[in-house]
Amino acid sequence: MNREEFFIYLRERKALIDERLEFMISAPVRAPNTIIEAMRYSLLAGGKRIRPILCLAGAEAVGGEIDSVLPVACALEFIHTYSLIHDDLPAMDDDDFRRGRPTCHRVFGEAMAILAGDALLTEAFAIVAQSGLIHRSKAEKYLQVMYEMAQAAGITGMVGGQVMDVESEGKELTLADLKRMHEKKTGAMIRVSVTSGAFLGGGKEDEISALGTYGDHLGLAFQIADDILNVVGDKKLMGKNTGSDASRGKSTFPLMLGLDESKRRLEEEVLKSLEALSCFDEKADPLRHLATFVMEREY
Repeated sequence: MNREEFFIYLRERKALIDERLEFMISAPVRAPNTIIEAMRYSLLAGGKRIRPILCLAGAEAVGGEIDSVLPVACALEFIHTYSLIHDDLPAMDDDDFRRGRPTCHRVFGEAMAILAGDALLTEAFAIVAQSGLIHRSKAEKYLQVMYEMAQAAGITGMVGGQVMDVESEGKELTLADLKRMHEKKTGAMIRVSVTSGAFLGGGKEDEISALGTYGDHLGLAFQIADDILNVVGDKKLMGKNTGSDASRGKSTFPLMLGLDESKRRLEEEVLKSLEALSCFDEKADPLRHLATFVMEREY
């Protein structure tokens, strides 16, 4: 797979995911219209769909089909979107823009934004559970994935990392503390995205382990890149404010290491993620290109 083929792959996978997300959020349910609209507003606002694409690519890397993995991929995007809605709230990062338009709480109010995030998180696990009920022969596998998603999203993963982030504002962290925080806040969901796809795709234990290592390094690379873009990124391209980390007294890689060393660390993490894929053939090429894409992204 060359670079051009990779970007075609990205567009096709994103279109597939967007179509399924649109269907999931538009299915008739007995719920107040306002909450559905708030959920739709954030879920369908665009974005790169990195986590669901990682899930699909993880399945493909081990020779699996993506049909049974697609609902889990979408559930991961539900969780990611919930986290963004809550991160943007005044009590957290207090951001006015996300993906180039006003944040959910600016449009629907804080209370409805909180509820929309709650609903997206809850629906994510309903989606995975429903898949297990439909595909009874794989029910135990979906149950395992649901458990691992909960671990990655909850207090041992993303939520735990977010707690560390909130409590560290205005304080000086060590580099080890900073890495540990982001392994939870960002890395855990990146890792579970690729490993859940591989697991459902029929991957062997050693393959899933290698993809977990890939996800660990990719997650840290993603966060370093995010920190760098918060300093030097183009506000219009990113669709959100830049410079916010420094204004809130957050510990970041550029603040701690400087931009040049942060870029070197970013490249180092990407190389380590690629090394973890050495045992895979060309079916893992999308994962290889995704790692490079994280390093080179401008938004």
